[in-house]
Amino acid sequence: MKQQHGSKPQSIHIIHQDHAATISTPKRQHLGKLLAAVAICISGAAFGQVARVNPWAPSNANTPITAASIINGVWLKGDLHVHSRHSKESSNNPVAKIVAFSKSVGMDYLCITDHDNHVDGDVAHNTWADPDFKSESVLLLYGAEWTTTRGHGNVFSAKPYDHQQLYDVRDQRDTLIGRVKNKLGIHLSANHPSGKDHFGYSYDIIQSLEVWNSVLWSKNAEAIMIWDDMLSSGRKLTGRGGSDAHHGVPETPEQATPNSKQAQANYVGTPTTWVFASARTSQAVINALTNGRVSISSNPYAPRVEFYADLNQDNKMDMMMGDNVKSTGKPVKFRVQLTGNIADTAAYTIKVIKNGGTFGTFQATAGKTPYYEFTDTPATTGRTYYRVVVEGPPTAYPQVPQAATLNGNMVGLSNPIYFNFDPKF
Repeated sequence: MKQQHGSKPQSIHIIHQDHAATISTPKRQHLGKLLAAVAICISGAAFGQVARVNPWAPSNANTPITAASIINGVWLKGDLHVHSRHSKESSNNPVAKIVAFSKSVGMDYLCITDHDNHVDGDVAHNTWADPDFKSESVLLLYGAEWTTTRGHGNVFSAKPYDHQQLYDVRDQRDTLIGRVKNKLGIHLSANHPSGKDHFGYSYDIIQSLEVWNSVLWSKNAEAIMIWDDMLSSGRKLTGRGGSDAHHGVPETPEQATPNSKQAQANYVGTPTTWVFASARTSQAVINALTNGRVSISSNPYAPRVEFYADLNQDNKMDMMMGDNVKSTGKPVKFRVQLTGNIADTAAYTIKVIKNGGTFGTFQATAGKTPYYEFTDTPATTGRTYYRVVVEGPPTAYPQVPQAATLNGNMVGLSNPIYFNFDPKF
């Protein structure tokens, strides 16, 4: 290599192993330290290996987390996605018929979610103003299907709200939509997130998503995948169901439409969403839905899935699905229980999902209240969640006779039990 004028030649002296013995011990130690320091400098400069900590890495939440009471409450069942005559593509499905049917099958609450774009956002003077929008036994939530070019979502509220504001910002930035939603004080949920009219907005502006849409459970696999993705990323989003029923049974043969046959397979309650509410009120239903104390059954008569955890191994359950606590690093006993209409000799299979993967598949005990218990130790750092899926013999739904066949062996599913999820996330 040709040297530049005025520069001094550079050289690197390498000490061969054969000559190392001729160097005195103090000098050898000093030289070793010098070479080690040079190696570190060269390594750091060449490869950029700098010690760092990811400030956004999952860790134990700083805010204290405690579970609410699992005793003081009531189980309520209902349907969160139904269309009446105020949705233009529906048929033979007036509000009066929907409410009466819901009462006849024992529903506790109902949300009629008509397409808002069919009335230019004016839900208040259509569905809610319908003279039959009333019931003494069924809690009627206020809501609508937010129908946009970027997908569909359902709104749930315990009282009337200004839906027009949400409709007007449907094509705006997600940050603006989120601010409007918060100002209105509503619960926003993603509908059929993997379907044709998938939810094309940020999942940070919703509190729940429809993981089971309509009677065809098999079509919800991708929605479940999206749900697990959101849960694994730290988003504590409630999974809910919705029949998405549009068509009722015609009063006379002349009123039948090509879609009338759907009412024999998919109608109110296929599936049914259960909430563990603090009281029998509309606001308590919304609160339970937001908090994730929710499970889904194939129909109103199918067994209800309940999921609990015993944190201190005293054989008393301390928390249930939807609850979030800090892990102590000690084993936790979990209990999956089926309540309600149980077949005498039925065999139920329980699949436990942990952090999006299969933890195990087990057989529930036989009897009037089948259950299964398992033990695991949630990590003390990072997030952990568990949820369950239950399969078994189909439960008959006489008012919707084809539903049991289409559901196959799917019985129900739970929402997760959470550990170390940041409540401020």
